[in-house]
Amino acid sequence: MNDMRDPISPLNVVVIGTGEYVTGFLHGNEASRSDKGAGVIALVLFDLRRRGRVGRIILAGRDGRRFPAIRAHLQTKIADRYAGLDTTLETFPADDSMDPRAYALALDRVDPGAVAIIATPDDTHTPIAQAALDRGLHTLVVKPLVKTLAEHDRLLATARARGLLLAAEYHKRFDPIYADARDRIQGLGDMSLLLSYMSQPKLQLETFRAWAGTQSDIGYYLNAHHIDFHAWSLRGRARPVRARATAASGVASEVLRTKTEDAIALTVEWESLGSGRRGVAVYTASWVAPRADVHSQQRFFYMGAEGEVTVDQAHRGYAIATDALGFMSANPLFMKYTPTDGRFAGQGGYGYRSIEAFIEAAQAVTRGAARPEDFDASLATAASGRTVTAILEAGRRSLDAGGLAFNLCYADAAALDPVSIDPE
Repeated sequence: MNDMRDPISPLNVVVIGTGEYVTGFLHGNEASRSDKGAGVIALVLFDLRRRGRVGRIILAGRDGRRFPAIRAHLQTKIADRYAGLDTTLETFPADDSMDPRAYALALDRVDPGAVAIIATPDDTHTPIAQAALDRGLHTLVVKPLVKTLAEHDRLLATARARGLLLAAEYHKRFDPIYADARDRIQGLGDMSLLLSYMSQPKLQLETFRAWAGTQSDIGYYLNAHHIDFHAWSLRGRARPVRARATAASGVASEVLRTKTEDAIALTVEWESLGSGRRGVAVYTASWVAPRADVHSQQRFFYMGAEGEVTVDQAHRGYAIATDALGFMSANPLFMKYTPTDGRFAGQGGYGYRSIEAFIEAAQAVTRGAARPEDFDASLATAASGRTVTAILEAGRRSLDAGGLAFNLCYADAAALDPVSIDPE
């Protein structure tokens, strides 16, 4: 890909988290068997560095003893596969040590105006993001941003005070089909119904074993995608007013030996601003699905007063069958891992664009060409994303309260963002 833009100073990037979404390497010291065996974040950053958009790449984890294996994995999956991609990076802590706060050492190695990308268990997002913001770094958090409105508002206050960009990484916003659906929804009148479903196969529970059910749940991990898409589509036109969650259980608990849900269905009532009409959304996610032709089922149905939209993200009419992998539905629109003439050619994928767009926005803010609020409509910024956090928190609180409904309360009839979540 050739860039026709004016030369811009590359940004240094600190990545916190060393797991599947970053490197494609699992905490059991083995390569992922999912569709992300080469990872996402590190691969994108290596290519952005090749293109002159990124400078130093620093990777921080808890256990430095994993880094030799991670480097070997990146060499095999990326450097040996794609000509011209350099996978060298700085790592913290040292290869012979463990340090839960190694991220702080890594953050201290860059100057204000650099970027931090956080891909760690959900309950660690707040302290790590706070540390990054306190050091003057633009911060991208792999969804969800945080788990509660109180945490959200603390981070947002810091970002605003320091003029920093703070956002969650929701790559579905860059899926061309989802993006087009979002734009079409604008012309379909008041919202009436949304039904969404997203899944992961039960084998993925082994990948999540360290945190699943204890530090987060399938609602935060997967339902967050469609909640963000829906809230983004209706921003300024409707707002959620009531939420209640129910769950299936039994399978994941046996696999993980801890109490957790198999599937979560979160029912949310929405109120259209102006007309006061009510609509209902049911966001459903599961991580005990069987192995299928896709790693993740992703689909939704939306009905407005004047039309409807149906999207099946997993099946694009592109199927592949091999002796090694069997039958599969391919989705190169997320990330094109197959090389073109020996080189990485995934720059157009929405997994790539999600990271690239944040880097571009951070560069614009750092050099004074834009303000963080200029990106509230395109990125899932903290300033525009309070609704998503409120729905996710209400869902978790509903489950913990045995299915009790919670009201999302607002300062006045025109307010877009809830100020509190109160039991009904």
